[in-house]
Amino acid sequence: MTLRRTTTLGASALLPVLRTAPQRRHLRTCTDARTVKTGFDPATSRSNFRVKDILERGDLSRARRVFDQMPNRNAVSTNMMMSGYVNAGDLVSARKLLDGMAERTAVSWTILMGGYLRSDKVSEAFELFGEMRRCGTEADYVTFATLLSGVRHSDTFNEVIQVHAQIIKLGFDLVLIVNNALVDAYCKSCRLGLGSQLFKEVPEKDCVTFNALITGYLNEGLFEEAINLFVEMQKLGFRPSEFTFTAILAAGIGLADIGFGKQIHSLVLKTNFLWNVFLGNALLDSYSKHDHVEEARKLFDEMPEVDCVSYNVIITGYAWDGQVEACLGIFRGLQSTRFDRRQFPFSTLLSVAANMVDFEMGRQIHCQTIVTKADSEILVGNALVDMYAKCARYKEAKMIFADLAYRSPVPWTALISAYIQNGVHEEGLKLFVEMQRANVSADQATFASILKASAVLASLSLGKQLHSFVFRLGYISNVFAASALVDMYAKCGSMKHAIQTFEEMPERNVVSWNSLISAYAQNGDGRATLYTFESMVKSGLRPDSVGFLNVLSACSHCGLVEEGLKYFDLMHNTYALVPKREHFACMVDVLCRSGRFGEAEKFMSQMPFEADEIMWMSVLNSCRIHKNQKLAKEAADKLFAMEELRDAASYVNMSNIYAAAGQWDCVVQVKKAMRERAMKKVPACSWVEIKHRSHVFMANDNLHPQIKEIRRRIDTLAEEMEKEGYKPDTSCALHNVDEEIKIESLKYHSERLAIAFALISTPKGSPILIMKNLRACTDCHAAIKVMLVNLLSLSLCGVHLLQEKCEIIVQLDSITKLMKRLAVSLILKLTNRDKMPEKREAIYKESTVGGGVKLSKLRSAWMAGNVLSTCKTA
Repeated sequence: MTLRRTTTLGASALLPVLRTAPQRRHLRTCTDARTVKTGFDPATSRSNFRVKDILERGDLSRARRVFDQMPNRNAVSTNMMMSGYVNAGDLVSARKLLDGMAERTAVSWTILMGGYLRSDKVSEAFELFGEMRRCGTEADYVTFATLLSGVRHSDTFNEVIQVHAQIIKLGFDLVLIVNNALVDAYCKSCRLGLGSQLFKEVPEKDCVTFNALITGYLNEGLFEEAINLFVEMQKLGFRPSEFTFTAILAAGIGLADIGFGKQIHSLVLKTNFLWNVFLGNALLDSYSKHDHVEEARKLFDEMPEVDCVSYNVIITGYAWDGQVEACLGIFRGLQSTRFDRRQFPFSTLLSVAANMVDFEMGRQIHCQTIVTKADSEILVGNALVDMYAKCARYKEAKMIFADLAYRSPVPWTALISAYIQNGVHEEGLKLFVEMQRANVSADQATFASILKASAVLASLSLGKQLHSFVFRLGYISNVFAASALVDMYAKCGSMKHAIQTFEEMPERNVVSWNSLISAYAQNGDGRATLYTFESMVKSGLRPDSVGFLNVLSACSHCGLVEEGLKYFDLMHNTYALVPKREHFACMVDVLCRSGRFGEAEKFMSQMPFEADEIMWMSVLNSCRIHKNQKLAKEAADKLFAMEELRDAASYVNMSNIYAAAGQWDCVVQVKKAMRERAMKKVPACSWVEIKHRSHVFMANDNLHPQIKEIRRRIDTLAEEMEKEGYKPDTSCALHNVDEEIKIESLKYHSERLAIAFALISTPKGSPILIMKNLRACTDCHAAIKVMLVNLLSLSLCGVHLLQEKCEIIVQLDSITKLMKRLAVSLILKLTNRDKMPEKREAIYKESTVGGGVKLSKLRSAWMAGNVLSTCKTA
């Protein structure tokens, strides 16, 4: 019974299965028919999903093996594999897959176009689009949007026009995403007018459309137009995105309007966008670039989420503000996070170390870049070159420079600039020549540095060649390059060219005005300095601390005491600029030079810091002029008590004060103290450039090949000067020797030797430019005044007063009016101390200056370097 019942139940259970069997066969038949009709293959679909899964895990080689083993592949399979290669940067393999496809869709072409654009190969992407059109494949709106997104600069403008024509032809000019890409492409290809016109004509707009045009205005520096468009966007009811806010904050930075930035900050809070870390970083950047670092720090602490960029912005803000300790404190906090260490702001920290000349700090940062492998980054590599070079570690800087994978103008300029800042001008010029030979185009920063070398060496001919370089490369309209040219001409004594360069500048800012103010100040024209400063203020520009420093320096050298006091007060009370040490030092010099020592002492006692070496040196120099031996001894004691001194100038000045008073025992004591500190006096020298060669002279020099002719010319000049009433001032010969020896030593001072050599070596009527590393003595001032009149009366230079107008630029006190009347092209250029040509400095480093100049085994008395002809070759 049981068995029979079980059998019956089993048979009844099979009945439904038997009844549905024909239905299943029918369903399978329908499925197979649909598969044939649509080309769908379940096995291929499963393999595609498997390839996709492997690619998402990042195993490209395994995905390719699965792809190769697929019995049947379709366009989806190949497109997926192409995407994998594109994401890995292997465009060659992706292109091979595309070429091997039997049927290429718009998606296939678009994937490879995107890969080219991602690798910044814009021209290849447009060429691929042309090939796609020739193959007969119709582009879709995604293709156009992708292609236009790769436009970076104006070089692709013609291609954008052609693509626009295709868009209209195919009817995609009504698609919003395509129109947005077109507006953006026109703006990026420097055709803002076309982009603005298209913006007005498009039938539909969204937030992205407005963002594209706002960004276009920003890139062209039209910050007010960008803000006006943002206001219009608000009125039309479009909700701004984080990208809109970021762009409009950049406009506020461009206008230097921190108030506007704060208004945008409040709008961000109202629209509840502060949670967005990308926008938060833009706000941080706005506050830090407006020098509101404390507000930036407050925002940083309040941000709900921060990333590595947030840390980088706040660290950079502290670095710009000079708050090194706070900068390093934030960096230590960043090190404890889990952010990608390669993204740390190593370049900023290396710049801090370079500006502080802190080699130990720079080396520690370098070690961290090696550990994190960030030293291979271009920015970090450039910063490493800059840091080592500014710390005078030229060997290490050159090693890193040689290992750079890509040498843009930045590392070249960093190395050149460091050489020049540290006084190694010849090496800087040589490196500039190498840069030209390597076919690396110099930029405005490079020219600003190399023009400084030309200015320090007073090589007017080299400066003019560099001027032609600047003009030919199109940098003459750049404010900073043109300002460097003004400074160069001024320091080479050619105020005519300096003023002309300034007047021809198409645009002037505070930097360019400061360069002209500095030019007048350096050339001893105090009234012109003040007039130029007032002209800058009238033009609507706000003076900065550099402009005031130049004005105070002019007041110091021209004896304009009341004016100096007025401008120092104006700087602090009217323009709210905090005076720095340099400004206080100038004011001390202003008061001391005029003999107002009581006011100077009171002023120094009220300073917010202790007087430094430069200030006490000003006091000491003025005491020498006004013969205030008591205060001179006090100033000397302050200087001698300092642990570090720049040079032996304080000892030399005090020795000269004692020598002028005839206190020879005190002279011996001062010189003994100087020897005990192992300090050496920098030998005075003068040099003149004749036929592209610099000829260097020292007092009583006998080593020049033409020294006999030079001395004969000096003797001739001395005889004529004596007839004019010139009498040597033997008080300038501060040696305990006979009067006749003093007179003889004065006659052969270095500047007189250089003048005599220039007179016998240059055509009649040509200008003469003499350079000195130290100040000329009082007797040489007087001698050159008489010499000028003598040269005119004897027509030794062949200058005819009524027939030729020769520019006169002679930097000698109390003869400004005489120089404006007379027409002699003799230029005496006094430069910063210790700036003698490097080769000559090496030759004379063992020399000593006593009763005369003792020279030991010198091979040559003139420098054979030919920098200018080398630059011509380059």
